[in-house]
Amino acid sequence: MLYEGVQLLDVAGPVDAFTTANEHGGRYVLKTASLTGGAVHTCSGLILGADCAVAELPQDIGTLIVPGAPDWRPAILDRDLRRSLTELAMGARRTAAVCAGAFPLAATGLLNGRRAATHWEFAPSLAHRFPRVRVDSDSIFVRDDNFYTSAGVTSGIDLALALIEEDLGADTAREVARHLVVFLARPGGQSQFSVRSRVRHPRTPPVRAVLDRVTEDPADDHTLESLARRAGVSPRHLTRLFRAETGTSPARFVEQVRLEAACTLLVSGTDAMDTVARHAGFGSPETMRRVFQRELGVTPGAYRDRFSTTAASPHRPSPDSAD
Repeated sequence: MLYEGVQLLDVAGPVDAFTTANEHGGRYVLKTASLTGGAVHTCSGLILGADCAVAELPQDIGTLIVPGAPDWRPAILDRDLRRSLTELAMGARRTAAVCAGAFPLAATGLLNGRRAATHWEFAPSLAHRFPRVRVDSDSIFVRDDNFYTSAGVTSGIDLALALIEEDLGADTAREVARHLVVFLARPGGQSQFSVRSRVRHPRTPPVRAVLDRVTEDPADDHTLESLARRAGVSPRHLTRLFRAETGTSPARFVEQVRLEAACTLLVSGTDAMDTVARHAGFGSPETMRRVFQRELGVTPGAYRDRFSTTAASPHRPSPDSAD
């Protein structure tokens, strides 16, 4: 479904994924539609042509995809768009919203009482504007009955891969992921992209220095005393500043950055658990295991099994491997 201001990649990502699936046995018929059948301007200024008007679409749509627009306000105020989305979603086998596409879909009332994802930056606005929607600010994508919603921008590809797997099986979805050079199942949630950026912007140089240093080298010595020494303040003063300016404690921030680092190491390589724990800054596999179970509900080994892609050889990447 095209409308003014859509994010180009919200459209192109899923389209390319389904098109690639057709090269591996899929039989998807892809159509782009706008309210009038005319072209629309994306948020980047590029023009997207529509295949047809909404009124020309068949009644029995398999999958309705609603892309997002960074400026979502005009979309939720557009009565014609809301009405068309409602009618199309009611007749579709399943409906998916990418990124801020959750906003116009929520404006129809069809997400009321449902769990829904969106870009982590938009999650507070979605929750505030549509309090009856159960907003998930961390998941890459969410399914609630026949409604699917995904996080920001490129996660539309993750969502499309999940739909392809649902239709054609894991083997086909894996082949599509390899072709697109993406994870079949992206490791972690949206928090992996925002451990550093989701804390409030610090005002003082000592706190900024601590954030940058921990992010740059999770495995370094990041005890409160060492962080305070580098920042040039007392441990007590650093703790007070850090919590006031970021909303969390230094120890909690260090642990989250190390967890993120461990997740990346687990899915991008084949190092032993003690090596991963050491490089991520946990020191021992036992400490890393406790953090994983407390924060993610799984062991590091189970996390790797669930999210790792096909491993590359030590010297040359295999042509069948995914980055």
